[in-house]
Amino acid sequence: MKSDLKIYNWLAIGLMACTIYPANAQLKTFSGQNMPVKRLERFISQQMDSLGMPALSIAFISNNKIIYHKAWGINDVNTRTPVNDASIFEAASMSKTAFTYWVMQMAEKGKLNLDTPLYRYLPYPDIAQDKRYKLITARMVLSHQAGFPNWRYFEKPDSALHVKYGDLWLKFTPGTQFAYSGEGYHYLAQVVAYLNHVDLKTLNTLYQQEVSRPFGLQHFYFSGNSYITQHKVSGHSKGKSIGRPWPISFPKQDSSWFGAAGGLHTESMDYARFLIALMEHKGIRKTSLDEMLKEQVKVPPTDDAFTSGEKAWGLGIAIMPTVYGTIYEHGGNNGDFQSGFKYLKARRTGFVFFTNCDKGSIFNNNLTAFMMAH
Repeated sequence: MKSDLKIYNWLAIGLMACTIYPANAQLKTFSGQNMPVKRLERFISQQMDSLGMPALSIAFISNNKIIYHKAWGINDVNTRTPVNDASIFEAASMSKTAFTYWVMQMAEKGKLNLDTPLYRYLPYPDIAQDKRYKLITARMVLSHQAGFPNWRYFEKPDSALHVKYGDLWLKFTPGTQFAYSGEGYHYLAQVVAYLNHVDLKTLNTLYQQEVSRPFGLQHFYFSGNSYITQHKVSGHSKGKSIGRPWPISFPKQDSSWFGAAGGLHTESMDYARFLIALMEHKGIRKTSLDEMLKEQVKVPPTDDAFTSGEKAWGLGIAIMPTVYGTIYEHGGNNGDFQSGFKYLKARRTGFVFFTNCDKGSIFNNNLTAFMMAH
């Protein structure tokens, strides 16, 4: 009965988030000021025009409630079909936070220990030539300390390593440095699949059962399906529609793979629901949330993430100190799809957005500055 009540409460959260917001609604900025929605919409409209963003799905959170949600723009610059609340976007690397949440649930159930070397669960032939990989744990993967490149097919190794194209390698001894990596999440996803007696092509079904459906997330998918095919917007780069059907990091990858590092497909309302639930430690213990938000590794000053304000990394989430308190955030960049979220926990305020073009990173910076200045 208690578990049924828990699911009912989660669904209630989702239904409340569907409220039609009044024109005079106020949202809290990061500075703590109230901002009329009309002022926010003027800013968004100006940004979309100046940056040339075809579409935007965006939600704002105030006092841990979704105070504003809207889909702006067009699906494709060629067809100019308007987007709507059913339109689906690629979450890109924001997938990592949603996957981390599930890993924390598994850790609580005793299925996986964050500090047990992953090879003890599932050896990894792709890196077997370097025995240091046996040091890699889930904690290292989730905090980007595994030592892997971001993606083996997109990042060139040091020539001194004599690594063939397509082979996996280690940049450093695992657990000693920070280096952002999707490869680590790919390995951990295989471990999670193995421990649940499924594979990458069926892992999303389990995620739907254990996270998406019980928690009222209507469209929150790590693998492809007919709904995505019918409702996904087109990605754009340099103002042109790309028409790429699915984000891939491996030559053999297709939409059936569970993309822990960058395959999540959703929109801003559902992701905002997830973010609120995460920050209220729904479905996980407070100790698990505290572990996610705790500094696990410092970001070196030479890293691009440091210059954008990320000074440290937790588990599946970046840590950004500000004058108003700590912002927890993650961005996403699949090239023709970009995304971002920022959440100021002290004020229970934040935003989530998705766009179908290569201007999302600029928009993220501009929106953050706007939320700081007002």
